[in-house]
Amino acid sequence: EPFVADEYIERLAWRTPGGGSRGGEAFDPKRLLEEFVNHIQELQVMDERIQRKVEKLEQQCQKEAKEFAKKVQELQKSNQVAFQHFQELDEHISYVATKVCHLGDQLEGVNTPRQRAVEAQKLMKYFNEFLDGELKSDVFTNSEKIKEAADIIQKLHLIAQELPFDSLMDFCCYPFSFLGKYHDLECQLIQEFTSAQRRGEISRMREVAAVLLHFKGYSHCVDVYIKQCQEGAFLRNDVFEDAAILCQRVNKQVGEVFSNPETVLAKLIQNIFEVKLQSYVKDQLEEHRKSDAEQYLKNLYDLYTRTTNLSSKLMEFNLGTDKQTFLSKLIKSIFISYLENYIEVEIGYLKSRSAMILQRYYDSKNHQKRSIGTGGIQDLKERIRQRTNLPLGPSIDTHGETFLSQEVVVNLLQETKQAFERCHRLSDPSDLPKNAFRIFSMLVEFLCTEHIDYALETGLAGIPSSDSKNANLYFLDVVHQANTIFHLFDKQFNDHLMPLISSSPKLSECLQKKKDIIEQMEVKLDMGIDTLNCMIGQMKHILAAEQKKTDFKPEDENNVLIQYTNACVKVCAYVRKQVEKIRNSMDGKNVDTVLMELGVRFHRLIYEHLQQYSYSCMGGMLAICDVAEYRKCAKDFKIVLVLQLFDTLHALCNLLVVAPDNLKQVCSGEQLANLDKNILHSFVQLRVDYRSARLARHFS
Repeated sequence: EPFVADEYIERLAWRTPGGGSRGGEAFDPKRLLEEFVNHIQELQVMDERIQRKVEKLEQQCQKEAKEFAKKVQELQKSNQVAFQHFQELDEHISYVATKVCHLGDQLEGVNTPRQRAVEAQKLMKYFNEFLDGELKSDVFTNSEKIKEAADIIQKLHLIAQELPFDSLMDFCCYPFSFLGKYHDLECQLIQEFTSAQRRGEISRMREVAAVLLHFKGYSHCVDVYIKQCQEGAFLRNDVFEDAAILCQRVNKQVGEVFSNPETVLAKLIQNIFEVKLQSYVKDQLEEHRKSDAEQYLKNLYDLYTRTTNLSSKLMEFNLGTDKQTFLSKLIKSIFISYLENYIEVEIGYLKSRSAMILQRYYDSKNHQKRSIGTGGIQDLKERIRQRTNLPLGPSIDTHGETFLSQEVVVNLLQETKQAFERCHRLSDPSDLPKNAFRIFSMLVEFLCTEHIDYALETGLAGIPSSDSKNANLYFLDVVHQANTIFHLFDKQFNDHLMPLISSSPKLSECLQKKKDIIEQMEVKLDMGIDTLNCMIGQMKHILAAEQKKTDFKPEDENNVLIQYTNACVKVCAYVRKQVEKIRNSMDGKNVDTVLMELGVRFHRLIYEHLQQYSYSCMGGMLAICDVAEYRKCAKDFKIVLVLQLFDTLHALCNLLVVAPDNLKQVCSGEQLANLDKNILHSFVQLRVDYRSARLARHFS
């Protein structure tokens, strides 16, 4: 433990009698002093003893350090001597190794010519046996030594190729020509390879293939291997899956058999594509090529997709340096005759199919499509008829039919979607934007022009004149359905066409075509604004039939029980219904634009309608109630201008009931101060008491 002087002295005093540390004892300072003196002397003696011991240990340590240093010096000297001996030994070993290498080179220089001479002697011996016409050597007669015989025949064949042509022809005339033996042996090796492959002996196949590698028949050996690999491999209906499994199995085996596995595997794949797949594709496509365009296109897309998927799987294997180009050429060789005129078949099918879908729909409606004029005299006659109510010819009665069908639209879009998918897969990258634009043009022709535009034209022609009674405004239903359909068209444009043309000049052309379609439809919709004339006409009929002169000039001023007139109730109900219909039929800014136009015309109608009557005091109150109800109806428009117009009209109606003394004050109010004085005067004139001198004097 750490030494603490205070605690040590305390313990010493506590142990000393008379130290005063224990209770009940008298304090004796002398005894305590004596104890301290004695203890100090003991500590001095202990310190001297420990100091002597420390000095002794230091001397011993110095002595051992000197001895250790001396020993280290001796070891260093021994190490230097050993290192010198090692260098001498290394130099000696290097010298001996140099001598051995030199001797080996000399021996090799002597032995190599000797081995060549021995080999040449053996070949001359075998050559002589062929010349004598009698093969005696065991290597030719023993079937188990076919590998050695093949090596000899291969070397003799190389020698024969260096002979002059005349000598070679003379030599070939001998009964046992080694050229014949060359071919016989080659056939035996191929047969042996075939047998080993059937037995599944990979090691034997590898040995025979290594021997045949130097023979001309090596390629035939590869062909035999490829042929036998395919035996029993294509038993199922899915030739593409069978091909993938076969290539996977052969890829594991070919490296164990051949020294050039990538070449053999590539040749197998080429054989599969050019024989199996090409035959299968031809059978599937030629059956429907001329008779059924729909099935032909489906099969072409499916077969091409499955072929490219198979190619992607084969990319995992080692097929040489440029396997991508290799596989692409194989696919092109199969489908080139079908892809050259693909887009013509696609457009022809899409055109006939779209026409059939539309015709089937119109037939189901018992409707014969008619040519509807969109300009010139017919359009002028229609405009004059609608605006002047002159009987220039009846409008077309559509019987409430919009001639728009979401089922037809979905079918057309589905056919076009499939066409875009086939186009993306089957078109050459350089032709893809152009082909996609042609498909898009077909969609525009049949969906936008033949269906939507025709429905809009028919709807426009079916708009009744403004003086028609109980007219049904089906054009808004046409607008509603056309708007929904165009959203679907726009979605397909963005989802399926844009990815195909986004990086080509055709993008701007497609966008312009789409813009032209939108503008053309907007023109038709703007022309349909004449529907508002019919709405106003219906309101006029309601007011003419329901509004009575006695409504605003009752016979009994004190017995008026209604809050607003029956005409007001029916007009407001009709207007609310039409506002809701407009909101459901349109979207965006079009809703506000049409509602503003309707609201302004509605205000003008009520304004002009109120000008037709004279008002008693109670009648004026009833007119104010009617206008208040019209103003509530105007709030449904949610158009600020329309609400302001009806607020002003409501303020004008106050002139019908205000006391003569207050007329000037009311006319100078916030809502009427900016109005023309003639307008104010015209409303004051509607009062039954206007002729009174007092009223005329106050208003003047």
